[in-house]
Amino acid sequence: MTQRATAFVNARLVDPASGWDGPGALLVRDGKIADVVQGGDLGALAADIEVIDAGGAMLAPGLVDLRVKTGEPGAETKETLKSASLAAAAGGVTSIVLQPDTNPVVDEASVVDFILRRTRDIELVHVYPAGAATKGAQGERMAEIGLMREAGCVYVTDADRPIVNSKVLQRVLAYAKSFGVLVAHRPADPWLSTGAAATAGEFAGRMGLPSVPPIAEKIMLERDLALVELTGAPFLVDQVTTACALESLKRGKDKGLPVSATTSINHLSFNEVDIGDYRTFLKFDPPVRGEDDRQATIDALASGLIDIVVSAHCPAPAEDKRLPYDEAAPGAVGLQTLLPALLAFQDQIPLIDLMRTVTSRPAELLGLPAGKLAKGAPADLVLCDLNAPIVIDLDKLKSKSHNSPFDGRRLFGEVKMTLIDGRTVYQA
Repeated sequence: MTQRATAFVNARLVDPASGWDGPGALLVRDGKIADVVQGGDLGALAADIEVIDAGGAMLAPGLVDLRVKTGEPGAETKETLKSASLAAAAGGVTSIVLQPDTNPVVDEASVVDFILRRTRDIELVHVYPAGAATKGAQGERMAEIGLMREAGCVYVTDADRPIVNSKVLQRVLAYAKSFGVLVAHRPADPWLSTGAAATAGEFAGRMGLPSVPPIAEKIMLERDLALVELTGAPFLVDQVTTACALESLKRGKDKGLPVSATTSINHLSFNEVDIGDYRTFLKFDPPVRGEDDRQATIDALASGLIDIVVSAHCPAPAEDKRLPYDEAAPGAVGLQTLLPALLAFQDQIPLIDLMRTVTSRPAELLGLPAGKLAKGAPADLVLCDLNAPIVIDLDKLKSKSHNSPFDGRRLFGEVKMTLIDGRTVYQA
């Protein structure tokens, strides 16, 4: 069935790939961007074209979120592929990368194929599986990286579990490089971080919480960067959150190592004091940091040292969160709140630079066709009223789990419409 062509006029086009942030118009036809006019309009349009007056709202590439967890397969009560896709669409996220620590773990081609077939049937957002770097994500034996790549996985990672054995990680990096596969790894020294619920310091001490010193992130990152230098393999630092680790990251990048880095919107938005009276919805892995670390992370994002912002979407039902703080499950849902939470930093970082971290940069890193407003590109778009206030309400989130740290927070940036391949998959 042929889609009706759609024209967006009177829009604020924000396209980090081309560097344009200004007025413009865009035409969608047959699932692709048929024309883009920066600083002007489309001229006379045929009668059969649907015209949408954006009213000055931002029209941007749909967001690309590189770190999303679901419960499917194995824990569908937390989140299904469909509920995660619905949440993504409502948040203007058009491409998501699923973490492999499901049940079963995504460590072979058949599980990659299962996920891709399931999401094709759902027909909402684009879903890309990440494969496990080691069998069972246990950090002991290398997984079938080449076969998973052929099946469609976009990078390999053991998600929240650091690969402690340096020899194993060296083999993973060398083998992945031969297939052109990116390796993502969490920088956390397990001997210092296991069992921690907070960041070490005066606040955690007063709260009586088991804690991890920030240096644990730096220790593991230094090891990882040394192995990247040895192998030359492309590498993604999975959520850097401390000032001391950022120093190591800068030295690695200054050396010319093929390293990129993410941070989560949670670590940009909250610090350890926000835990308040043991608010378990703010328990993350890695834990929230001190204010100095948070500011250093924001500065690193502004300078480009940190490349990408992720939602770190991690659904957990109420029974896993409403427990004593050190027993509660870590993580938060974030697909629907990523964009408005990111927009809160416009007073510190230009809008086009913020949007680059969730559009063109992650798309370029993984070689995806998304993340740009260009003629012939997929019409994966988000229309967002930057000035519309919203109050985050747990009951209105599309995720099956409602563990959001932004509950009750007033933000700006209402998603009006999300398009995937020219199809409207969400409309406010």
